Amino acid sequence: MNKPIIGIVSKHYATYKSNKIDTFVRDEVKQAIFDNGGIAIGILPTESNVNYCGDNWKDNLSIEEKENLITQIKLCSGIILQGGLETDNYESIISKYCYDNDIPILGICAGQNNIARAIGGTTYKIPNPDKHDKSFDEYVHNIKIDESSKFYNIVKTTEMMVNSRHKRTIKDCPMLDKVAVCEDGYPDVIEAKNKKFYIGVRFHPESLYAKDEKMNKIFKEFINVPIFDGITIFVSNCNLVH
Repeated sequence: MNKPIIGIVSKHYATYKSNKIDTFVRDEVKQAIFDNGGIAIGILPTESNVNYCGDNWKDNLSIEEKENLITQIKLCSGIILQGGLETDNYESIISKYCYDNDIPILGICAGQNNIARAIGGTTYKIPNPDKHDKSFDEYVHNIKIDESSKFYNIVKTTEMMVNSRHKRTIKDCPMLDKVAVCEDGYPDVIEAKNKKFYIGVRFHPESLYAKDEKMNKIFKEFINVPIFDGITIFVSNCNLVH
Protein backbone atom coordinates (compact mmCIF):
# COMPACT_ATOMS: atom_id res chain seq x y z
CA MET A 1 0.00 0.00 0.00
CA ASN A 2 1.38 3.38 -1.01
CA LYS A 3 1.32 6.15 1.58
CA PRO A 4 2.13 9.72 0.50
CA ILE A 5 4.27 11.77 2.85
CA ILE A 6 2.73 15.09 3.87
CA GLY A 7 4.93 17.78 5.40
CA ILE A 8 3.39 19.96 8.10
CA VAL A 9 5.28 23.25 8.33
CA SER A 10 6.13 23.80 11.98
CA LYS A 11 5.48 27.16 13.59
CA HIS A 12 7.34 29.09 16.27
CA TYR A 13 5.85 30.00 19.61
CA ALA A 14 7.15 31.44 22.87
CA THR A 15 7.37 28.86 25.61
CA TYR A 16 5.18 29.65 28.66
CA LYS A 17 6.95 31.98 31.13
CA SER A 18 10.14 31.87 29.09
CA ASN A 19 11.88 33.74 26.32
CA LYS A 20 12.78 30.44 24.70
CA ILE A 21 11.24 29.83 21.27
CA ASP A 22 10.13 26.33 20.26
CA THR A 23 8.42 24.92 17.19
CA PHE A 24 5.17 23.00 17.10
CA VAL A 25 2.87 20.90 14.92
CA ARG A 26 -0.83 20.71 15.83
CA ASP A 27 -1.92 17.18 16.73
CA GLU A 28 -5.25 17.58 14.91
CA VAL A 29 -3.49 18.35 11.63
CA LYS A 30 -1.14 15.40 12.08
CA GLN A 31 -3.98 13.03 12.90
CA ALA A 32 -6.09 14.14 9.93
CA ILE A 33 -3.23 13.10 7.66
CA PHE A 34 -2.79 9.67 9.27
CA ASP A 35 -6.54 9.05 9.34
CA ASN A 36 -6.74 9.71 5.59
CA GLY A 37 -3.93 7.38 4.58
CA GLY A 38 -0.91 9.67 4.63
CA ILE A 39 2.31 9.82 6.60
CA ALA A 40 2.83 13.10 8.50
CA ILE A 41 6.27 14.63 9.03
CA GLY A 42 7.33 18.05 10.29
CA ILE A 43 9.03 20.63 8.09
CA LEU A 44 11.46 22.43 10.39
CA PRO A 45 12.85 25.96 10.04
CA THR A 46 16.44 25.98 8.85
CA GLU A 47 17.35 29.54 9.87
CA SER A 48 18.93 30.18 13.25
CA ASN A 49 16.81 33.25 14.05
CA VAL A 50 13.05 33.68 14.31
CA ASN A 51 11.80 36.06 11.61
CA TYR A 52 8.13 36.91 11.98
CA CYS A 53 6.61 38.81 9.09
CA GLY A 54 3.40 39.92 7.46
CA ASP A 55 2.70 41.06 3.93
CA ASN A 56 6.28 42.38 3.72
CA TRP A 57 7.97 38.95 3.71
CA LYS A 58 11.37 38.58 2.00
CA ASP A 59 13.29 35.61 0.64
CA ASN A 60 16.21 36.30 2.95
CA LEU A 61 17.47 32.78 3.63
CA SER A 62 21.10 31.99 2.96
CA ILE A 63 21.87 29.55 0.14
CA GLU A 64 22.49 26.76 2.65
CA GLU A 65 19.34 27.53 4.68
CA LYS A 66 17.21 27.48 1.54
CA GLU A 67 18.78 24.27 0.27
CA ASN A 68 18.08 22.60 3.62
CA LEU A 69 14.47 23.79 3.49
CA ILE A 70 13.95 22.60 -0.09
CA THR A 71 15.51 19.23 0.74
CA GLN A 72 12.79 18.71 3.35
CA ILE A 73 10.05 19.77 0.91
CA LYS A 74 11.32 17.34 -1.73
CA LEU A 75 10.68 14.45 0.66
CA CYS A 76 6.98 15.26 0.55
CA SER A 77 4.04 14.73 -1.76
CA GLY A 78 2.29 17.78 -0.33
CA ILE A 79 2.70 20.56 2.23
CA ILE A 80 0.32 21.90 4.90
CA LEU A 81 0.66 25.38 6.43
CA GLN A 82 -0.93 25.46 9.87
CA GLY A 83 -2.81 28.29 11.49
CA GLY A 84 -1.32 30.31 14.35
CA LEU A 85 -0.98 33.75 15.89
CA GLU A 86 2.38 34.57 14.31
CA THR A 87 3.65 34.06 10.77
CA ASP A 88 7.20 32.98 10.05
CA ASN A 89 9.01 34.36 7.03
CA TYR A 90 9.90 30.87 5.79
CA GLU A 91 6.20 29.96 5.44
CA SER A 92 5.86 32.34 2.48
CA ILE A 93 9.17 31.12 1.05
CA ILE A 94 7.84 27.55 1.18
CA SER A 95 4.55 28.65 -0.41
CA LYS A 96 6.34 30.37 -3.29
CA TYR A 97 8.49 27.28 -3.91
CA CYS A 98 5.38 25.08 -3.95
CA TYR A 99 3.61 27.44 -6.36
CA ASP A 100 6.58 27.62 -8.73
CA ASN A 101 7.04 23.84 -8.72
CA ASP A 102 3.36 22.85 -8.61
CA ILE A 103 3.71 20.99 -5.31
CA PRO A 104 0.31 20.50 -3.63
CA ILE A 105 -0.15 22.84 -0.67
CA LEU A 106 -3.01 23.46 1.75
CA GLY A 107 -2.96 26.68 3.77
CA ILE A 108 -5.11 26.71 6.91
CA CYS A 109 -6.21 30.04 8.48
CA ALA A 110 -2.92 31.98 8.76
CA GLY A 111 -1.61 29.53 6.16
CA GLN A 112 -4.15 31.00 3.76
CA ASN A 113 -2.50 34.38 4.28
CA ASN A 114 0.88 32.93 3.41
CA ILE A 115 -0.09 31.19 0.18
CA ALA A 116 -1.60 34.51 -0.95
CA ARG A 117 1.35 36.65 0.20
CA ALA A 118 3.80 34.32 -1.54
CA ILE A 119 2.49 35.34 -4.96
CA GLY A 120 1.66 39.00 -4.44
CA GLY A 121 -1.42 38.92 -2.22
CA THR A 122 -2.10 41.18 0.76
CA THR A 123 -4.12 40.86 3.97
CA TYR A 124 -5.75 43.14 6.54
CA LYS A 125 -7.24 42.96 10.03
CA ILE A 126 -11.01 42.66 9.83
CA PRO A 127 -13.02 45.43 11.54
CA ASN A 128 -15.28 42.97 13.41
CA PRO A 129 -12.87 40.32 14.74
CA ASP A 130 -15.10 39.24 17.64
CA LYS A 131 -17.62 37.92 15.15
CA HIS A 132 -15.05 35.64 13.52
CA ASP A 133 -12.54 34.87 16.29
CA LYS A 134 -14.91 32.43 17.98
CA SER A 135 -14.34 28.67 17.94
CA PHE A 136 -12.29 25.77 16.59
CA ASP A 137 -14.78 23.12 17.66
CA GLU A 138 -18.16 24.64 16.84
CA TYR A 139 -19.77 25.83 13.61
CA VAL A 140 -19.84 29.63 13.41
CA HIS A 141 -21.16 30.68 10.01
CA ASN A 142 -22.13 29.54 6.53
CA ILE A 143 -20.04 29.94 3.36
CA LYS A 144 -21.17 30.00 -0.26
CA ILE A 145 -19.02 28.14 -2.79
CA ASP A 146 -18.43 28.77 -6.51
CA GLU A 147 -19.61 25.72 -8.48
CA SER A 148 -16.82 26.17 -11.04
CA SER A 149 -14.07 25.86 -8.42
CA LYS A 150 -11.71 23.06 -7.50
CA PHE A 151 -12.95 23.40 -3.93
CA TYR A 152 -16.54 22.70 -5.02
CA ASN A 153 -15.34 19.52 -6.71
CA ILE A 154 -13.91 18.44 -3.36
CA VAL A 155 -16.85 19.15 -1.04
CA LYS A 156 -19.64 18.74 -3.64
CA THR A 157 -21.87 21.44 -2.20
CA THR A 158 -22.56 25.13 -2.81
CA GLU A 159 -22.92 25.91 0.90
CA MET A 160 -21.44 24.55 4.13
CA MET A 161 -21.08 25.51 7.77
CA VAL A 162 -17.56 26.18 9.04
CA ASN A 163 -15.80 27.08 12.28
CA SER A 164 -14.01 30.42 12.60
CA ARG A 165 -10.98 31.51 14.65
CA HIS A 166 -9.28 34.43 12.93
CA LYS A 167 -8.72 38.18 12.92
CA ARG A 168 -7.29 38.75 9.44
CA THR A 169 -8.52 38.14 5.92
CA ILE A 170 -7.35 38.40 2.31
CA LYS A 171 -7.44 41.86 0.75
CA ASP A 172 -6.01 41.21 -2.70
CA CYS A 173 -4.76 38.04 -4.38
CA PRO A 174 -4.48 38.78 -8.13
CA MET A 175 -3.09 35.32 -8.97
CA LEU A 176 -5.70 33.42 -6.96
CA ASP A 177 -9.47 33.08 -7.15
CA LYS A 178 -11.76 33.77 -4.20
CA VAL A 179 -14.06 30.77 -4.53
CA ALA A 180 -15.98 30.73 -1.24
CA VAL A 181 -17.14 33.66 0.89
CA CYS A 182 -18.78 34.00 4.28
CA GLU A 183 -21.85 36.06 5.10
CA ASP A 184 -19.71 39.20 5.57
CA GLY A 185 -18.13 38.78 2.16
CA TYR A 186 -14.68 37.73 3.40
CA PRO A 187 -13.01 35.00 1.32
CA ASP A 188 -13.04 31.71 3.21
CA VAL A 189 -11.44 29.75 0.37
CA ILE A 190 -8.91 30.84 -2.27
CA GLU A 191 -7.29 28.69 -4.94
CA ALA A 192 -5.09 28.64 -8.02
CA LYS A 193 -7.02 26.94 -10.80
CA ASN A 194 -3.87 26.33 -12.85
CA LYS A 195 -2.21 24.25 -10.10
CA LYS A 196 -2.82 20.69 -8.94
CA PHE A 197 -3.71 21.81 -5.43
CA TYR A 198 -2.93 25.32 -4.23
CA ILE A 199 -5.78 26.06 -1.83
CA GLY A 200 -6.14 28.19 1.28
CA VAL A 201 -9.04 27.90 3.73
CA ARG A 202 -9.79 30.46 6.44
CA PHE A 203 -11.49 27.92 8.72
CA HIS A 204 -9.93 24.95 10.54
CA PRO A 205 -10.97 21.64 8.93
CA GLU A 206 -8.59 19.72 11.21
CA SER A 207 -10.85 20.53 14.19
CA LEU A 208 -14.03 19.19 12.56
CA TYR A 209 -12.91 16.50 10.10
CA ALA A 210 -13.70 13.63 12.49
CA LYS A 211 -17.41 14.50 12.55
CA ASP A 212 -17.90 16.34 9.24
CA GLU A 213 -17.32 14.44 6.02
CA LYS A 214 -17.02 17.62 3.95
CA MET A 215 -14.15 18.77 6.17
CA ASN A 216 -12.60 15.33 5.92
CA LYS A 217 -12.80 15.39 2.13
CA ILE A 218 -10.45 18.40 2.10
CA PHE A 219 -7.70 16.27 3.64
CA LYS A 220 -8.62 13.15 1.69
CA GLU A 221 -8.47 14.90 -1.68
CA PHE A 222 -5.31 16.81 -0.76
CA ILE A 223 -3.46 13.70 0.39
CA ASN A 224 -4.50 11.76 -2.68
CA VAL A 225 -3.63 14.30 -5.37
CA PRO A 226 -2.74 11.79 -8.11
CA ILE A 227 0.60 13.19 -9.29
CA PHE A 228 3.39 13.68 -6.79
CA ASP A 229 7.18 13.49 -6.89
CA GLY A 230 7.96 12.95 -3.21
CA ILE A 231 9.02 9.75 -1.52
CA THR A 232 6.26 7.18 -1.02
CA ILE A 233 6.28 4.78 1.90
CA PHE A 234 5.42 1.22 0.87
CA VAL A 235 3.84 -0.72 3.74
CA SER A 236 3.89 -4.51 3.53
CA ASN A 237 3.86 -6.96 6.43
CA CYS A 238 4.91 -4.14 8.79
CA ASN A 239 8.18 -3.57 6.88
CA LEU A 240 8.92 -0.04 5.66
CA VAL A 241 10.83 0.32 2.40
CA HIS A 242 11.83 3.63 0.81
